[in-house]
Amino acid sequence: MKFGRFYTVVLAFLLLLSFCGCGTEDNKKEDRVMKLKLGEQSVQVKWEDNASTEALAGLCAKGPLTISMSMYGGFEQVGYIGTSLPRDDRQTTASAGDIVLYSGNQIVIFYGSNSWAYTRLGKITDLSEKELSDILGNGDIKITVTTE
Repeated sequence: MKFGRFYTVVLAFLLLLSFCGCGTEDNKKEDRVMKLKLGEQSVQVKWEDNASTEALAGLCAKGPLTISMSMYGGFEQVGYIGTSLPRDDRQTTASAGDIVLYSGNQIVIFYGSNSWAYTRLGKITDLSEKELSDILGNGDIKITVTTE
């Protein structure tokens, strides 16, 4: 009889954990914070809540993701991620600070504007258009995305 109560208590505890989501991988994802560096400069980013950013955070959970970016069109830097991420491309007019996914396997960071079909990843929030242009518009750079 004592063992029956013990198992009932353990089962009730496990059910409670499953309902509150305690200890699940989903909670670990919510606790992860992605950080971005443009060259050596850390910047603040408001990341989108979508499957693409979740997949990007998953890549970064294995270690820092450094991407070689190249200037393109006089308004953006583009770099191959090295793998494809889930995408939900929509016709978008991107502006300075926007971070988007292009063709599922490239990150684009804007210091100008352009209209195309992209998946939004985030927005740099602590730099002006001029500051972004100074950093991104003067040659190729490397970016690093990490999680904490």
